[in-house]
Amino acid sequence: MVAVFNKELLSWYLITLKLRETVESGIPRSSTGTTKSLELPEEYEQKLQKQQHVPSDSLQVAINEDGENFEEAATSPESEWIISIKEKLEQARQDDAAGSWERLSIYRVPHYLREGDIKAYVPQIVSLGPYHHGKRRLRQMDQHKWRSLHRVLNRTNQEIQLYLDSMKELEERTRACYEGTITLGSNEFVEMLVLDGCFVLELFQGAAVGFIRLGYGRNDPVFAMRGSMHAIHRDMIMLENQLPLFVLDRLLGIQFDEPDQKGKVAKLAIRFFDPLMPTDEPLTKSDMNKLGSSLGYTNTFDPFSDLGGLHCLDVFRRSLLSSGPKPVPRMWLKKRPNAIRVADKRRQQLIHCVSELREAGIKFKKRKTDRFWDIKFKNGILRIPRLLIHDGTKSLFLNLIAFEQCHLDCSNDITSYVIFMDNLINSHEDVGYLHYFGIIEHWLGSDAEVADLFNRICQEVVFDISTSYLSNLSEDVNRYYNYRWNAWRATLKHRYFNNPWAIISFFAACILLVLTFAQTFYGVYGYYRPST
Repeated sequence: MVAVFNKELLSWYLITLKLRETVESGIPRSSTGTTKSLELPEEYEQKLQKQQHVPSDSLQVAINEDGENFEEAATSPESEWIISIKEKLEQARQDDAAGSWERLSIYRVPHYLREGDIKAYVPQIVSLGPYHHGKRRLRQMDQHKWRSLHRVLNRTNQEIQLYLDSMKELEERTRACYEGTITLGSNEFVEMLVLDGCFVLELFQGAAVGFIRLGYGRNDPVFAMRGSMHAIHRDMIMLENQLPLFVLDRLLGIQFDEPDQKGKVAKLAIRFFDPLMPTDEPLTKSDMNKLGSSLGYTNTFDPFSDLGGLHCLDVFRRSLLSSGPKPVPRMWLKKRPNAIRVADKRRQQLIHCVSELREAGIKFKKRKTDRFWDIKFKNGILRIPRLLIHDGTKSLFLNLIAFEQCHLDCSNDITSYVIFMDNLINSHEDVGYLHYFGIIEHWLGSDAEVADLFNRICQEVVFDISTSYLSNLSEDVNRYYNYRWNAWRATLKHRYFNNPWAIISFFAACILLVLTFAQTFYGVYGYYRPST
């Protein structure tokens, strides 16, 4: 439909109409009353014939039988607006009928989250997938991607057409994993899957068996566990920089000539991303046995048992939560007896800060486990596992939180933990106290930077406390905090028993007070009951 009013055609038509009126003024009217044909000047006729090749719904002209009255019906802007709305509704109907939302797993980070620190969500060295494909500042890595693909083909003695055909079969399924419309053409999209996928697999396998064994040089600028590898780790764990796991499974199956490679890519990914783990606490065999018995989970979760990983970020998140309760899909609206409660920003204060908890007599101790999220509270002692903070921790947590915020079939365990730590840490004094007990270890410049990291990381995050795995623990801590006797006892201990000299002075004062009381008692007693 031509929606633009053809002004040129209208102009020629009005000129023609004027000429016809002039000519007919001197010509007698036919008795038949039929519409007469009008011979136009040659140049006008040629222009009109050219316009007839372009269909136009924007102008309809009718001439009645006496040739005097002409009716012009042009499509009004209001009717075009209605047609546009109907087209959009039809597109919405097709989107709902396609059910594309069910397969969506790789999201664009919402603007309200990325405004805080956009660099944490945008790759700086390497792009994977269509969201950042072809950006100028990331093109430098393309030559190394082609090197990796060339190395794979030489090592496996396979043709590139095998990989292209395989990815062509997965194109529609892969496109459905990404949010919004992907503008890449079919050939370019398939090429991207092969190139990025083989690049990722080379990095995974090189980290597992060694890049030299794969044929790369010892001083390779990319395929070596040094140099830019830390930045590559950070880029590859970002939510917008992911490839579906089934794509990597298929490509690895082609390389090994074994179609069923499910689970192997997930294990390689965990090993590759191990340097990003937010803990470095080792466990002995006895410690692991004690931990397993103390957890007491009846339904443990193995990230590789169901082979249901969506992409590398999801696999890494599952590995962080392994040996924990299996995530249960949550709903944004959770019914209550008398009301419907939604996520409320005002209800995200799980717990008081470290300084306030100390005043209430709560102690802090490091819990020996490699599960940094596994926090326990008993008898006034809050046991928190060791957390290692480095320059990639912020980006890791932000992307994990963004994934939990976007993906409905995902628990909010990482978000709950980060908000819990944000509540605990209000100042650099809180960080210093936790660092003193070995709970927080960081490689940043100062304790104030750590406090600022946690205070900023959850500014725009909203979640329902009732779905948090730490909600019951927080209630126990707050109940202990609100019991006044605990605060009085803590104040007494803090003022009079904070060092050995204060303890000696306190007991000396008590003894002196007792002796003074005894002397007074015997003096009064001797006065009223003198000895005979």
